[in-house]
Amino acid sequence: MLHFGAAYYPEHWPEDRWPEDIRLMKEAGITVARLAEFAWSTMEPAEEQFELDWLDRAISLLAENGIVSVLGTPTAAPPAWLTHKHPYTLAVDDYGRSAQHGNRCHYCANSTEYHAHSRRIAEVMARRFGSNPHVIGWQIDNEYNRVCYCSRCRARFHEFLQARYRTLDALNARWSTAYWSQTYSDWEQIPLPIGGHNPGLLLDFRRFITDSYRRFQRVQIEALRPHLREGVWITHNFMGWFDAFDHYALTEALDIAAWDCYVGAGYHDRSKQAAAHDLTRGFKRKNFWLMETQPGCVNWSSLNNMLNQGEARVLAWQAIGHGADAVLYWQWRSAYGGQEQYHGSLVDQSGRPRLFFEDARRLGQDLAAVADLLDGTEPLGQVAVLNDYESRWSIQWQRHHNDFDYVSHLFHYYRPISEHNIPIDVISADAPLSDYRLIVAPALNIMDEQRAAALVDFVNGGGHLILTARCGMKDRDNALLPSRQPGSMLSELAGVEVAEYYALDKPVPVQGDWLQGQSRLWAEQLNILDKTVSTIARYGKSNGWLDDQPAVTVTNRNGGRVYYVGAYLDDNAQDVFIEHVLKAAQLAPPFDAPAGVEICPRSGADGRLVYILINHERAHQIVSLPWAAQEHLTGQRVDGTVALDAYGIAVLTQV
Repeated sequence: MLHFGAAYYPEHWPEDRWPEDIRLMKEAGITVARLAEFAWSTMEPAEEQFELDWLDRAISLLAENGIVSVLGTPTAAPPAWLTHKHPYTLAVDDYGRSAQHGNRCHYCANSTEYHAHSRRIAEVMARRFGSNPHVIGWQIDNEYNRVCYCSRCRARFHEFLQARYRTLDALNARWSTAYWSQTYSDWEQIPLPIGGHNPGLLLDFRRFITDSYRRFQRVQIEALRPHLREGVWITHNFMGWFDAFDHYALTEALDIAAWDCYVGAGYHDRSKQAAAHDLTRGFKRKNFWLMETQPGCVNWSSLNNMLNQGEARVLAWQAIGHGADAVLYWQWRSAYGGQEQYHGSLVDQSGRPRLFFEDARRLGQDLAAVADLLDGTEPLGQVAVLNDYESRWSIQWQRHHNDFDYVSHLFHYYRPISEHNIPIDVISADAPLSDYRLIVAPALNIMDEQRAAALVDFVNGGGHLILTARCGMKDRDNALLPSRQPGSMLSELAGVEVAEYYALDKPVPVQGDWLQGQSRLWAEQLNILDKTVSTIARYGKSNGWLDDQPAVTVTNRNGGRVYYVGAYLDDNAQDVFIEHVLKAAQLAPPFDAPAGVEICPRSGADGRLVYILINHERAHQIVSLPWAAQEHLTGQRVDGTVALDAYGIAVLTQV
């Protein structure tokens, strides 16, 4: 079922207020409420004194009004009695300062005491509500984000390294510790890295952070799972491009992925929002939940402006178009106190609907009209953009050009493909590739034989591949590869190697028969290794080294095609290049749409296709259709054209 909802905190309000809140929820078309994620002190006001009847009554009252519940384990907000009794459960920052009680996510993920208390509260909740037919899912914790530098974490890190390397000789060799006399003769000599440090140490510390949260998460999954009804799922709400850990590893044990989507200051960016949705869908390679999104404004940005009237509707529909099976607002009602008093909500502190409530009610009506139609459908990406946290970390620590940002570079390729209305999956660099016609590997810095072999097989199977600047520079230990970039297997595949790379202080011209522009930030000078390689563009006059040298190349391989883009093209040149690549790969949208209109197909297992049309502009738009269609929000048949109002939506099936 396609769900519409909000985060609701009944513990904030007198119980005689609940019926009115829930009446308004029903009026808005809400079908699901997320409860309890910050309610630990209400559920366990003193150690092993559990009070859950209030939550049972809230779930029942919601259910009487047709609203199901998702329960959050409350471990992001431990009670004061716990942190006071066990101060070492609090995280320590990189300055050695312990976190204070009264925030959230301020625990040490490796604290055995915290594991024990988290396991107990999760199991108590699961025993009480796991069989409740009105509880359809569970969210573990809330927005993992804390990195701890306490002595316990350091000891755990040493254990992690011993399990990974077995011997210090192996660690020293793979980290190249002879450099700067970093050689270790005892595991306890190895620090938790603060600031710049040995590249191998930095990479393994991020792997350790990932492993720490996996173990903390597993404690709660194991407490929940035995008590849940069949079909009840477990998730966590991630934060888009947040990079403290590897999200692919963390979502392996979850049933679905979820994330919290906020614009913050300003207004939505069509492609950036879409990319974050596709990223989250790619964690599990299936539909996800939008567990939080903003109802009008937030309170934490530099400028907390209100979204335009109707804009939130566009944001919700775009999430659904990219695979969301639920849209939940944070939050239902503004609390009197606490750190988030100014955050947007559907109901204000007086208990009356805010102006945004009408936008939400309209969305609720829309979703109810098409819930059955969209049930069992999902986006099917035709292009895969490879995302790799280890490559991102590696570049982040050694940018070589301060403005070279991994996510911005990835988005530089995502945006023009997305604006052509070609469905995209953002997936792990180690995911299967055979379902796609085109693969983009932006700055895939970390390369090994397995990754390279998968890309070779993809191209030999007829696929088209784009390799970009900074591909294939490092191995899995964050050490430079012994062969020139992009590594021996990919150099042979692409027919080129990188003779030298340059961080640019000013743009360099890029010139070819059909590609004209500039390279900014970065340029790689390519050596042609194979006579089958064609040079698409060369660098113009620059620093002497780059003058007239190959910048962008292409070669055909067994029916496939490989592009190597050593330049960081300007936006106009990038648009021209991507349009050429899409045409060569025979990739096209289902039909044409004017600029600013997004086409999001969702496909069912029965072969049905549903097209969600989204007008991202504040102006009327007309879309021409190649066939007659049924428009399901209005119930009308359309022939030839669809008219979209400002921020307008249409949900179509072919007649």
